[in-house]
Amino acid sequence: MATLKDVAVLAGVSVKTVSNVVNGYAFVKPENRRRVENALVATGYRPNIGARNLRRGRTGFIALVVPELSIPYFGELAGGVIAAAAERDWNVLIEQTQGDRDRERETIAALGSHMVDGAIVSPQAVETADVAMPGVPVVLLGEHPLALPLDHVGIDNVTAAYTATRHLLDLGRRRIAVIGQHPTRGTATQRLAGYRRALAEAGLPEIVASAMRYHHRDGAEAMTDLLALPDPPDAVFCFNDMLALGAIRAAVDRGCRVPDDIAVVGFDNTEHSAYSVPALTTIAPDKAALARAAVDLVHRRASGDTDLPPQDVQIPFALAVRESTTP
Repeated sequence: MATLKDVAVLAGVSVKTVSNVVNGYAFVKPENRRRVENALVATGYRPNIGARNLRRGRTGFIALVVPELSIPYFGELAGGVIAAAAERDWNVLIEQTQGDRDRERETIAALGSHMVDGAIVSPQAVETADVAMPGVPVVLLGEHPLALPLDHVGIDNVTAAYTATRHLLDLGRRRIAVIGQHPTRGTATQRLAGYRRALAEAGLPEIVASAMRYHHRDGAEAMTDLLALPDPPDAVFCFNDMLALGAIRAAVDRGCRVPDDIAVVGFDNTEHSAYSVPALTTIAPDKAALARAAVDLVHRRASGDTDLPPQDVQIPFALAVRESTTP
């Protein structure tokens, strides 16, 4: 492999000048820069990223810790984090915990400056007492109630759930169920609160179905139980798109028309939601903005900005109205 010295000899300049060009320093004479750039192409020189990061005191990696990559929201979020991290010359190490408390605790405890420059963590089951503060900057995603002095990026889940339920009320639905209640998920608690607020304002009863996991099967099973009620719902708000798509499948299998007999709203606006039949109405958080905000906060902390108090960044959302509520 070509070295800086090889490039310097071919260009007729010093090794220091070649280093300045490679590292993007502005104060290089135009003629010298042109000669170095030509020599770089001629020699096929490639910088040693690992060595460069070591000189800067960086590893060149950040971690992304999520419950399940098989859930499309987290897969799409990972893509956004990878894109945002690349703009900062970072690679991304991804760990999935399956929402297991021990796995989350062990993964967070293992974060250190010898491995990564920072981490973005979406906790689901770990508790505050389980977490020892890691030796690198950490940004939390979602609404899990960890009382730790860490940066946080998320959306207003209460308002988002209220918006989804209000949409169903405005369509004239009066028996609105919810699928997704969970004993430990912070996002579930927040979304249930928004749903309840909307129904309380309308003076209507709650119909709550639990889901221990947020997969298609869980949504289908919950919908089957709801449709077996003596007075089944005429609308369902689901806490993610996978639950909603499973719910639609179960409703159609039982002869229900969506949305004529039962309207369905999801949450996350994953790519699948726009291509289901019917296309799914869903809460659409700005996932790209969420990923950028999280990476920017990690970068800010990793660059030495430790005096700033923990930040709570709220990302906007919208309601994507599609065929599952308005044919």
